Amino acid sequence: MALISHPCPSLIPLKQNHTTITRASTGNNSNLPDAAKHTVDTYIKNGMVVGLGSGQVSGMAIQYLGRQLRSGALHDIVGVPMSLDSASEAATAGIPLLDQYQDTSQIDFAFDDADIIEEGTLIAVIGRRRSRGNESIIQEKSILKAANELVFMISKNQYQSVLDGSIPVLVQSLNWMEAAEQIDDLFIGDAEVWRRPSIGHADPLGGNFPLVTMEGYHVLDVIFTSPITNLAEVAECLNKVDGVVDHGVVSKFPCTVVITSESGLSIVDNLRANAAVEGI
Repeated sequence: MALISHPCPSLIPLKQNHTTITRASTGNNSNLPDAAKHTVDTYIKNGMVVGLGSGQVSGMAIQYLGRQLRSGALHDIVGVPMSLDSASEAATAGIPLLDQYQDTSQIDFAFDDADIIEEGTLIAVIGRRRSRGNESIIQEKSILKAANELVFMISKNQYQSVLDGSIPVLVQSLNWMEAAEQIDDLFIGDAEVWRRPSIGHADPLGGNFPLVTMEGYHVLDVIFTSPITNLAEVAECLNKVDGVVDHGVVSKFPCTVVITSESGLSIVDNLRANAAVEGI
């Protein structure tokens, strides 16, 4: 296969938009349960359809939302789980769930964990955690994009101006190697491309038991060895690769991020940000 003559400019800095930051005092050192409680208390109102995220903090928010429903502090809430795990947690917490989610379903609000978020743009990366095949980046992104309001809940070290680590990419199973080669050519010298295994240790080919998602796709982990300074550029390049179905880069406008740190909760939004990156 011929090399791409113009590799993706993944290391070109993106001009960051101004964001609004406020402080929420917690009275003591902030931690993840504070973010979950703040999100539910601040953004969820009676009668809402709520997208229920995946991850540690989302699990805490689901549990707290269930307690609020049982106490009568909230009522007429319907949940839309983003994974089988969040559906199980919601059922245990007593949160009524939407019978069947469709792309046209109305979602008033959604909360979720993120692996990392780009400072300024609030573009997020999800799906780095190795799943058992019962999680769907496609469904998670669909719910996040459908929501009228969205909150990500993260720790301070996950909010960065220059990012590192990997981006998961869903590819067609039959031609996964061709897609992997194209992605490798795009980011040549800046990233390695490995197929994610379902069991055992990862390697470039994914071993004898590659992970297959619930939709039947393989997952390529694009592991960046150089800093990622422009997630929008990376996502745009990935979208153009034959065989790529989706990826873990999420852009949403408007979006709010609740960040935990020892000094309290930082609330960041992109209400003044340029919405041109919407649709990633």
